[in-house]
Amino acid sequence: MQGFSYENHSSVSEFILLGFSSNFQLNIILFNVFFFLYLSTLVGNGLIVTLIHLDSRLHTPMYFFLSVLSMLDMSYVTTTVPQMLVHLLCQRKTISYSGCVAQMYIFLVLGITEGWLFSVMAYDRYVAICHPLRYKVIMRPWLCGAMVVFCGLWGVSCSLIYTVFTMRLPYCGPNEINHFFCEVPAVLKLACADTSLNDRIDFILGFILLLVPLSFILASYVCIFATILRIRSAQGRLKAFSTCASHITVVTMFCGPAMFMYMNPGANASPERDKKLALFYNVISAFLNPIIYSLRNKDVKRAFLKVTGWGGATE
Repeated sequence: MQGFSYENHSSVSEFILLGFSSNFQLNIILFNVFFFLYLSTLVGNGLIVTLIHLDSRLHTPMYFFLSVLSMLDMSYVTTTVPQMLVHLLCQRKTISYSGCVAQMYIFLVLGITEGWLFSVMAYDRYVAICHPLRYKVIMRPWLCGAMVVFCGLWGVSCSLIYTVFTMRLPYCGPNEINHFFCEVPAVLKLACADTSLNDRIDFILGFILLLVPLSFILASYVCIFATILRIRSAQGRLKAFSTCASHITVVTMFCGPAMFMYMNPGANASPERDKKLALFYNVISAFLNPIIYSLRNKDVKRAFLKVTGWGGATE
């Protein structure tokens, strides 16, 4: 059966990433915008990781998970954005077959790991609000580390399935990917074989990797909100809710577009829509995460003032 043959892979040795536009002036504008977003993402997330490492008051499970999220975000955007910036300025917009496979796999590993990390962060908030007296006993360092490793193992194993089932197909031309990086739905459109099996696998994996973590998150927040409503003081309710608001916002920005992308049949997908969705959960969410988590977070602000020395008068 041709769809399961590996022999035809040699017919395409590289792919062309079409990106956003062939208009050079527009590409210059896009380059400046994405370069700013990329640098801001690295600086913002890098700052959060540094503050959490330097300030002992931030050595808690919640901030440990936040530092892991920030490191994932920096890696996530670095997998796609630098190459996209080069292609915006160059006439040659190619990526080798092996480079495409590597980019696809690493992108999926980081994205899947991040999706499961959100459910772990929701569990952390559940324990902190619903079982505050047992929080330190339950959320021990070894358990926090084990949960992060669990997220990573899910990412490594499921990404392998995605990548193998995508790249096992023959690609005999054309080799133009209507996207700014090698993402599974865009690459599958170039396969010289029936992709219905891949569509089913994408849907099943999408269910496991997106809806299952979201179910955990939803269950955690049902319990959290039930507990918050039992708090008598309005100030106490507001404080408890504010610790969850950032997480809810970030989860919505990341999981919503990703679910729409990976659980939608390939035949119904629009390349332009897919590029915008990918930009949102890959670039925009990573850029906004440090802003969302630090804007209303007094602990992070206090740590920043302490590390920079600007808060010496208030200490």
